[in-house]
Amino acid sequence: MHRHTICRLLVLSLCLAVMGFAPAAAQERPSSPEGAASTQIGDAWIDITYSRPILRGRSGIFGAGDEYGQVLNAQGPVWRVGANVTTRIKTEADLMIGGTTVPAGEYSFFIELKEGAWTAIISKQDYMETFDRDKMAEGLTWGAYGYNPEHDVVRADMDTSTEEFSIDQMTILFTGVSDAGGEIVVMWDNQMGTLQFGVAP
Repeated sequence: MHRHTICRLLVLSLCLAVMGFAPAAAQERPSSPEGAASTQIGDAWIDITYSRPILRGRSGIFGAGDEYGQVLNAQGPVWRVGANVTTRIKTEADLMIGGTTVPAGEYSFFIELKEGAWTAIISKQDYMETFDRDKMAEGLTWGAYGYNPEHDVVRADMDTSTEEFSIDQMTILFTGVSDAGGEIVVMWDNQMGTLQFGVAP
């Protein structure tokens, strides 16, 4: 077969493969993509892993008054701070949060939502990667479903604000980080909550 003909067939095959892959990839893409926030203080890393829901044209997702946070809680007792699997914080350093020492380790992260008053919850309750009703009966969480306050390590007030702009995709990030500590910021729609943390001596 002529060399140019072979090249044309290879290019055509590649194009068809790409065209076939693109729709499949689009269908398999999660509606709330996985996200992560990380920082390093000294030699120690702090990592937060979560799923990032998108507004998709919605506004006022947090609600107001007595209904504040109810949509996000989705009939759960608290907010999972994202979507799908429970949001996790892994720290290689001992932290100080709300006057309580949080030893190095991995924890679940929830927020109790009230208008103008967010409460961060750092919990040692274990979680499941995929939903399993039997494991929930064993005390594991899926998102915030199955949450048990008996496992709380600390509850700490967060600074909250209402912004003039809207964040389309829920975002967690670190700000103001120094050797002494920093802030964990949670933003979605026009709401922002900030949790102060320090590095334990």
